Amino acid sequence: MCQQDLYRDQSGQSVRTLIIMNQTLPSVCSKVDGYSICFNTTDYPFYHSPRPTLIDGVSDPILTLAGPVLAYWALSLIFHYFDSSEWKWLQKYRLHESAEVQSKNLVTRAQVIWAVIFQQIVQTVLGVYWLSDDSHVDHVQGLNRIARYLAPVMAGIVGRERESQLLPSVSYAVYWWVVPTLQLLFAMFVIDTWQYFLHRAMHVNKWLYRHFHSWHHRLYVPYAYGALYNHPVEGFLLDSLGAMIAETVTFMNSRQALLLFVVSTLKTVDDHCGYRLPFDPLQMVTSNNADYHDIHHQVIGIKSNFSQPFFIHWDSILGTRMTRQELESRKRRRD
Repeated sequence: MCQQDLYRDQSGQSVRTLIIMNQTLPSVCSKVDGYSICFNTTDYPFYHSPRPTLIDGVSDPILTLAGPVLAYWALSLIFHYFDSSEWKWLQKYRLHESAEVQSKNLVTRAQVIWAVIFQQIVQTVLGVYWLSDDSHVDHVQGLNRIARYLAPVMAGIVGRERESQLLPSVSYAVYWWVVPTLQLLFAMFVIDTWQYFLHRAMHVNKWLYRHFHSWHHRLYVPYAYGALYNHPVEGFLLDSLGAMIAETVTFMNSRQALLLFVVSTLKTVDDHCGYRLPFDPLQMVTSNNADYHDIHHQVIGIKSNFSQPFFIHWDSILGTRMTRQELESRKRRRD
């Protein structure tokens, strides 16, 4: 709720005060567009924790670096358990038979594990120098800044009287919901753009493919924890650096970066899991899923489906998309 009060400032002028939510809560006020707007300092959305750190004794930047690593191996172990199980109901969701994984891949699982661990060490070291501790964010100041931007726009659209009623709640929604959502979506776009063009370049340029990207394609039939099996140079450029650039250009704080890095990590693992699961939320959100990326790992589709890890717009726009139906059609013509 938004409540309006009148009071006299030091000059004796009557000034309208807008107070968000419960007036008994501690609030901070400032003048915006001729009246004072007050935001409660304890009024947060459900997803935000006012604690200095999310986990006691662990700074948010450290958690931001550890989170993706833990997420990677947690989800990988789940899919590895699926691979090792003999559940018959899972067989219809497999993209490849287990024997095919063993016979066609050109690298051992032990080599994959050590290469992934090395890349995660590199990305952690990079993050230590890149990420900063932003645990003391002044959210009230941010809300006031949003309110100052919105006030003249809203006054021009709905009139000054209606603006005075809507400004606090609209500012709250923009600060806590609209801006973070746009930051996340734009960060995903940056990662997708970075990875598409660099990934495609590593296929177009024979020297880059031979010396770097061919490592990843030793996994002709990918599996979950092989998602980050790369040449160290490619791992640094394609995955680690791209994610850090996305975090920087979108001005994310460390908790937002934690969400971005964990989601992108889970998505990358899922894209290499080897299952077409109808109940997997990561495969339901976009068309860029395990089936889509599996096509890229096959000989016929190796010059297609470069997009990763979120969306497929660059493949669609630039004509490098291949569907499963197209792949099977080409196989039949070849045979």
